Amino acid sequence: MHIGLMIYDTLDTISGGYLYDRMIVENLRKRGNTVEIISSPRRNYFSHLADNVSHTLSHDIQRKCVDILLQDELNHPSLFLINRRLQREARFPIISIVHHLRGSETHPALLHTMYRLVEKQYLNTVDGFIFNSEATRRAVHENLHKQCPSIIAYPGCDHISPSVTRDEIVRRCLEPGPLRILFTGNVIPRKGLHTLIDALACLPHQNWRLTVAGSVSVDARYAQVILKKISAARLSDNVKLLGTVPADDLITLWEQHHCLAVPSSYEGFGIAYLEAMGFGQPVIASAAGGVPEIIRNGQEGFLVSPGNVHELAHCIGTLVEDRTLLLDMSLAAHKRYGVHHTWGNTAANVDDFLCSMIMLKKSSSSGMLPVSF
Repeated sequence: MHIGLMIYDTLDTISGGYLYDRMIVENLRKRGNTVEIISSPRRNYFSHLADNVSHTLSHDIQRKCVDILLQDELNHPSLFLINRRLQREARFPIISIVHHLRGSETHPALLHTMYRLVEKQYLNTVDGFIFNSEATRRAVHENLHKQCPSIIAYPGCDHISPSVTRDEIVRRCLEPGPLRILFTGNVIPRKGLHTLIDALACLPHQNWRLTVAGSVSVDARYAQVILKKISAARLSDNVKLLGTVPADDLITLWEQHHCLAVPSSYEGFGIAYLEAMGFGQPVIASAAGGVPEIIRNGQEGFLVSPGNVHELAHCIGTLVEDRTLLLDMSLAAHKRYGVHHTWGNTAANVDDFLCSMIMLKKSSSSGMLPVSF
């Protein structure tokens, strides 16, 4: 197959969604497919909306000699009207890769209404979907006017190779000293770093340390809010903001820390959680979205209500006080990671799905009965 993939920026952009796209592309190519990246610069939301009134982007897409077009759903503001033209004129099916919906995030009321309206329009212009979790599938289906073929293609786990042993996990969990907590991800409101800092401020400062590994430039205004919050709570000696961390250094952080805490308001899946589990880190995360599909509350970690500071503080405090529980959860997380499937498995399922969608498009165009899904 000759596959097109539409994204903003480049596949090397650091986020879980771009990692997902990158690994799908890499493994589809390994299976003999050609994947052409169709990228455009990321701008603000309203600038992307303007793409729809220009014929340049739609003409560029139609000139591509692809058998099927994938679109990262992140691109939806640039495509919600263009796709209508493509549906009338293009010979290839359009498949959306959905990590999580913008409408599932928290925004000011008027913006949230607009985001949901635009996103709903987009979702009803594609021929099928690739979802990263059952939760994402449910969220999208609530916005559809029609039934569409889809596949749930969970992220794989083998883009990293954890070498931590059981003995190392035991030693790390039972050694004396403060609980070492890791936060990974861009410092943006959705990831909930403000909630985490408020929760930690409720606990004795000598009992914990927090390391934040993620870009502080994606949302500079929010990063300043975080810095002021740390200063106001007198936590400067407890919290380290490292900024963007190279992959090798991130592995070292996973090896050194006891647990991962990223209490996002919503995650479609949360690849960072899976990565941490590979190093024997239990995860403290929000129960919203797809996280419960890989983490069982009280077993591989804790799932808390979004934004609930006291619940989050209680969970962290429990691990501070009970290192035996920390060990049990660490070993459970490591075991759960060990049975998770690979990116090769995921790509094989996506490959089969894309082939079937091409066949469905051809049969529909020729007037034959469509294939059932």
